[in-house]
Amino acid sequence: MMKTFASLFMCAVLMLAAATGCGYKELVQKSDTDYGSRTKGDPKAMGIQAYGSRSNDPNAHNNAFFEYSSTVSRDVTALDGIGSAIVMLTDKNAYAAILLDWTATGTLSSGGRMEQDNTGTTEGINNVINGSPNGFSDAISYPYNSLFTVNDYNNLSPELKQRIALKIREKAPNVKEVHISANMDFNNQFNELSKEAWGGRSLTKWIDHFNVIVQHQFAGGKVMPTPIIDPQAVPNS
Repeated sequence: MMKTFASLFMCAVLMLAAATGCGYKELVQKSDTDYGSRTKGDPKAMGIQAYGSRSNDPNAHNNAFFEYSSTVSRDVTALDGIGSAIVMLTDKNAYAAILLDWTATGTLSSGGRMEQDNTGTTEGINNVINGSPNGFSDAISYPYNSLFTVNDYNNLSPELKQRIALKIREKAPNVKEVHISANMDFNNQFNELSKEAWGGRSLTKWIDHFNVIVQHQFAGGKVMPTPIIDPQAVPNS
């Protein structure tokens, strides 16, 4: 009798473990920390695509004005997988410069590669190539010991971009398009522009500069403007 009970008990335990394992896997795949599974029924992969171009309009990135949104930037930064976000809203679009961290999996699409070499942190240096302890004080992102960047925005997980876009649209429902990039230069340019806003200075004079940045990143523009901290950077008069 005792053997029968023990056998039944063990069988029940094994069945529970198996069910729990399957349930846990499904839970992880549908969680906010997994942008890589892309399984059927994953809520992050459902619905109309909320990011990227919605038309072939050649003037899609010719914005009339732009502003830094601290509220939307803070909300996007709070998402799993995001270490930093700077969101600019324009008269028609939203643009997000993001940096990645290790708080989520699958943030890259197939073939994507993060650019940073952070091995110097274990040796107490910044640049593991030349042994320099110095960082890059004017930049938010750099090649060593930094949050992670991805050169091509197409190499970001579609689920990640969808989640970011939906969060932005939740806060700014009138935007036509949402464009997202983790490019290093893009982040550093947006960081300098956001500093202007933090300092209470108008961004109006930098609208042409801003449009060149977003056209370079999202519309095949050939020129990336000189960062505004450079004395050679010329604002719109």
